[in-house]
Amino acid sequence: MVRHEINFSELWQKLPWKKLQRNLFRLQTRLFKAIRENDRVRAKNLQKLILKSSAARLLAVRQVTQLNAGKRTAGVDGQKSLNFKQRFALAKRLLTANKWNHSKLRAVPIPKKDGTTRMLKVPTMADRAWQCLVKYAIEPAHEALFHAKSYGFRPGRSTHDAQKILFNNLSSHANGINKRILELDIEKCFDRIDHTSIMERVIAPQAIKLGLWKCLKAGVGPEFPELRTPQGGVVSPLLANIALDGIEDLHNSIRYADDMVFILKPKDNAELILLRVEQFLAERGLKIKSSKTKLVHSTDGFDFLGWHFKVQQNGKFRCVPSEDNYKTFINKVKKIVNNSNIGARVKAEKIAPLVRGWRNYHRYCKMSGSRFSLWRTAYRAFKKFNKEKKLDRYKTRELLLKAFPSVPYAENRFVSVKGNKSPYDGDTVYWSKRNSKLYTDFTSRCLRRQNQSCGHCGLKFISDEKVQFHHIDGNHDNWRTQNLLAVHQSCHDYIHMGKTGKV
Repeated sequence: MVRHEINFSELWQKLPWKKLQRNLFRLQTRLFKAIRENDRVRAKNLQKLILKSSAARLLAVRQVTQLNAGKRTAGVDGQKSLNFKQRFALAKRLLTANKWNHSKLRAVPIPKKDGTTRMLKVPTMADRAWQCLVKYAIEPAHEALFHAKSYGFRPGRSTHDAQKILFNNLSSHANGINKRILELDIEKCFDRIDHTSIMERVIAPQAIKLGLWKCLKAGVGPEFPELRTPQGGVVSPLLANIALDGIEDLHNSIRYADDMVFILKPKDNAELILLRVEQFLAERGLKIKSSKTKLVHSTDGFDFLGWHFKVQQNGKFRCVPSEDNYKTFINKVKKIVNNSNIGARVKAEKIAPLVRGWRNYHRYCKMSGSRFSLWRTAYRAFKKFNKEKKLDRYKTRELLLKAFPSVPYAENRFVSVKGNKSPYDGDTVYWSKRNSKLYTDFTSRCLRRQNQSCGHCGLKFISDEKVQFHHIDGNHDNWRTQNLLAVHQSCHDYIHMGKTGKV
């Protein structure tokens, strides 16, 4: 008798991911509509369907083992990755999601800007997959209820939405020159959110609530033995959003996770607003950090989400990168430029994604005619590169163009998401077109040519998954339009799976 070893790699690759995503999305859309129609019974039944769905279980495993940025981060079990056989086994194990026992968390210290550290609590790979599965089941329900001016860690929304709303409220058309800004900072928000308060607000079957309770208690530490919401879990940002949702109703405000600003008109009572906020937070076990809470005039300027916002004396609204954001970025570039252990070509390759990412983030700011053009930094890099004997000034300039790629910018031209729109509302045409506009002109043209669909799987680009380019002829120096295929990040991995042997 000949026993053939199962090729789990091939089985995983050939799974009908397109069909699985459609199946999960269909259930999530129905769940979203059930909550919008206030049908909680139907919503709970749909959540149970999602948790038992093979599509949701397989996609959850793929998300934490392939797509997430921290996919190689180990938990207390020391496991940094799963082979294809282990992925199938984990998907099968998730069938018992209703009886899940959460493991302890691995603490990783992360330095903060003020010199202190915060503890990132990392779950195991299996626990991250369980949290992802639970997130699939509860996120659409809460997306149907979340406030329109909440933008942090939500599908289809970004920091640029918050940036645009501030422009709408502080521009000359909105008489922004007469307004004030109340900046708020919540003291140790994740550490001190009351767990009971979260559980009262989560829309989920009782068994899943019990699992979430165990998940929250797995992060309990000696500093606050009663409370500690683990930072680092897949579901943690969603739980924080659930706890803080509704604070936007207290006054005209913009919230990004636990960062928020309130916009006050001349006659608004700042002390009364602050009192209401304190009462709201107290119900959730939280309090304001008074040392970082301040009231400023719009003409004095304020920092928010890596930007500095200010209304000039002539009433014109201005947004530029904040001083801290700029210094952090410049120091990263300088560290690479001054590294004597690598050559100029390697330096250019390392600098390019940093510069492109930074410029893309600030592409709706005022970037011309200022130090933010990076002229001084590029000139310093040129002098360093030009010292290499193998490079003349012409080759150095070519490297410099690669190291400091230009990104088009359009001040205050970002188009915010419409009201309470959510990817779960089923309007795939709106979301695919919107997502294609979020990219640069080059990427946007490719997406329009492909009707906003992935060139490999055919699915619309409606998720938060990154768009990548596949070179059809295999030549990565051939950037002609006809040679490029816009694909999902995961699809790009599968195309090259045969060459690398793993994903």
